[in-house]
Amino acid sequence: MNESSTPYKRVLLKLSGEALMGDDDYGINQAVLQGMVGQIERAASLGTELAVVIGGGNIFRGIALGSTGMDRATADYMGMLATVMNALALQDALRQAGVPARVQSALKIEQVVEPYIRPKALRYLEEGKVVIFAAGTGNPFFTTDTAAALRGAEMGVEVVLKATKVDGVYSADPMIDRSATRYRTISFDEAIGRNLKVMDATAFALCRDQKLPIKVFSIFKDGALERVLRGEDEGTLVHV
Repeated sequence: MNESSTPYKRVLLKLSGEALMGDDDYGINQAVLQGMVGQIERAASLGTELAVVIGGGNIFRGIALGSTGMDRATADYMGMLATVMNALALQDALRQAGVPARVQSALKIEQVVEPYIRPKALRYLEEGKVVIFAAGTGNPFFTTDTAAALRGAEMGVEVVLKATKVDGVYSADPMIDRSATRYRTISFDEAIGRNLKVMDATAFALCRDQKLPIKVFSIFKDGALERVLRGEDEGTLVHV
């Protein structure tokens, strides 16, 4: 592993499944996927060890189906399988770009992908491979945001990077209120007090308790991930 040229030695990137759709109604938009791969490729070249947790909302949303009468646990397991599909697609695209990547799944599907094994994941990171964590936590009723917080803590990352469609945390919805301002930094307590939806409550509480900062930024701004890793004024840092 090359020495990192950024302030961070190891980070975890949380990608939403919905982001993979781009402007499509469903599935994986190849242009969006290639854009994400390009950003990850440039980030990996900086020497920072990179883990990824990916959602599955572009294929299946367990919460939505659970609310329409389907058994919630069954719906959530189906959602976890959707994240495995996204993880495999991201791994393949990274490998085609020359970036070594490994997928580990919280659900055992060993004919397709190796199971989550913490020491092996840590070794992959130390070897400079991008590690993609699929199937959330492996448990229903927990979101992939919570999986990102959990895997981030387990991997000993210095920050969780939450990639969204918005370039940070704002005082109000910037799509509705043009006077909304972006916070450069904000504390966990301030975010709670102002009812700012950074992550779901379980994930947010876990990051706060583990003193694990969260950086919120837009994955659709070209070069944003690299600027975040270099410590530039990109997105919003949520800290203790």
